[in-house]
This record gives sequence, structure tokens and C-alpha cells, in this order.
Amino acid sequence: MGDPLRLYGLKAVVVNAADGIGEAVARTLVKHGAKVLAVDTSNSGVEQRFKSVKGVDGLVADLTLPGKQPELIEAAVDKLGGIDILVCDFPLQAEAPISASGDALDQLLSRRADLTMAICRAALPHLQKSPSGRIINVGFLRSLFTADGGPALNQSELNLASITRALAVEIGEFGITANYVQPGAVMTPASREVFRKNHAMRDYCIANSAARRLGEPVDVAKVVLFLASDDAMFVNGSGIAVDGGRTDA
Repeated sequence: MGDPLRLYGLKAVVVNAADGIGEAVARTLVKHGAKVLAVDTSNSGVEQRFKSVKGVDGLVADLTLPGKQPELIEAAVDKLGGIDILVCDFPLQAEAPISASGDALDQLLSRRADLTMAICRAALPHLQKSPSGRIINVGFLRSLFTADGGPALNQSELNLASITRALAVEIGEFGITANYVQPGAVMTPASREVFRKNHAMRDYCIANSAARRLGEPVDVAKVVLFLASDDAMFVNGSGIAVDGGRTDA
């Protein structure tokens, strides 16, 4: 666990990487020896963000259409020479915090599923060539939901678990693993804006965490690192909550 080069020689693609959890993941993976392609949208500033970070290149891509994901993967392979690790965290947001199951949540879950399956299946031929193929999906933040939206958050995690297990079954025979990380109330730029407008929501998240604090992006990145490494080579189709311990479940 303490090896600073535990990902030495591996090539990683991190989606939604200009800030927040994705940025922390990209910086953590490169710190441990991976060569990283940080992917984000045209208005994200991702190329500038990593311009001075050795081992990380920024790439602008369309992260909204499933049909564009094969192009993203081909561009990634051109830059990296292959793919060993794929971290999926698409920049999906609701118009307002979600309080319950319904159309808003269903639409988000459907979009996430379509995008995730599209990029993973496009990456599969390249991951099959890797001795350490890894897919890691990242769940929605707690700040996407209202204080009483715990059941909707639970539904979103169950949905992500189902997608991830389906991938694990599909790719397991090739020695590739698929797992997911479910963040809690993590202080990303998106969450910070929610909490700035709604101090009661921030206080609720702190009070309902067993750790009695908000998480930081690096808390999630360290778990992604574990799942990307050989330490997790027999972990497949599973999920890890990074939420400090929820008391509102």
C-alpha cells in the first residue's frame, strides 16, 4: 500500500478530471507512477489545469453523447499508446437538488448508464491487451440530492452497482475488473456552490456523517488508487462507500 510507484508503467484515462474528484484522481494516479490522460469538456480548462503536471495530459472531449465515446477512447489510445485504467465520472447535473425518485432521477440514471456502457465497451478491446485492466465508476455526490433525498441517493447507488456488476460479468473472463466508488458529501467545486447557497444542507451533511466532517476529493482518489492497483486484483463487481459513515441511511 505504501509503494509510491505501484502503478508504474500503467496508462489511465480519467473522465471529468478538470476539478474536484476527477482532478484528485488524476493527480493521485500520476503520483503513483501512472501516465494519465485527464479528460473533460471544452469549457472546463482541463488542458491548462495539467499543463505543468508531468505525466498528465489534458484532453477536451464530448462527455454528453454516448456515440462520441468511441472517439474519445481512440484519441486516448493515440496519446497514451493503450489503456490499463478507465475512471468514469461523467459531469451530469440536475436542474435542482433531487428529493425523491421520479423523472429527474430516472433521466440522470439513464444518461449515466448509456455513457458508462458506451465508453467501457469502446475501451474493452484495449483493456483486454492490458495485464492490469481496471474500470472504476464514480457515483453521484451527496450534494446532488436534498437533505431528505437519501432514498433517491440509495437508488442511484443501486443503479450504479447494477451497471458495474453487469460490466464485471461481461469483462471478467478477460482478467479485467469493474468496481465503483460511492462518494458522500465531498467538497468539490460543485458541492461548494450548493453548500454556499444552502448552509443548512452543509450542516446536515456534517451532522449526518459519522466522521462529523465533509470529505475531500483526495479521500475518494485514494480509494480509486486501491481499486486501480494490484491490491484489488480479486475485487470485482463491488462498491466502496467513501462518505465518512452515513447516519441518515
